[in-house]
Amino acid sequence: MNITLVKKILADGTPCRKCAEVQERLQKEGYINSIDRTVIADERDPDSEGMQLAKQYQAERAPFFIVEHDNDETTIYTVYLKFVNEVLKQATSETDTAKEMLENHDLDFL
Repeated sequence: MNITLVKKILADGTPCRKCAEVQERLQKEGYINSIDRTVIADERDPDSEGMQLAKQYQAERAPFFIVEHDNDETTIYTVYLKFVNEVLKQATSETDTAKEMLENHDLDFL
C-alpha cells in the first residue's frame, strides 16, 4: 500500500488551514510515518503535481489522500476520520496482530 497526502497552497500563497490541521493531527496521533509522500496542489500553478492529481481523481477538497492498494486499486479519501478508520487503523491492527503472533513463541503454527 502506498499513501499520498495532497495539501493545497491557496492563490494568495498561504497554506490551506485545513491541510495544516490534518498534518498536525497525523503527527499528534502518530500516523505521520504512514504517509509515503506529500504533494502540493498550488492554486497559483494549475500544472503543479497536486493540482493534476486533484483533476485526475476529481478531488474537489483538500487535503485528500490517495491510497494505492497492493491489488492495483486506488481509493481517494477527502475525510480525515474516514481515512484513519478505514486505512490507518486497519493497517496498524494487522501489523500489531502479526507482531503479536511472532512474539508469542508458545503458539504452534500449522
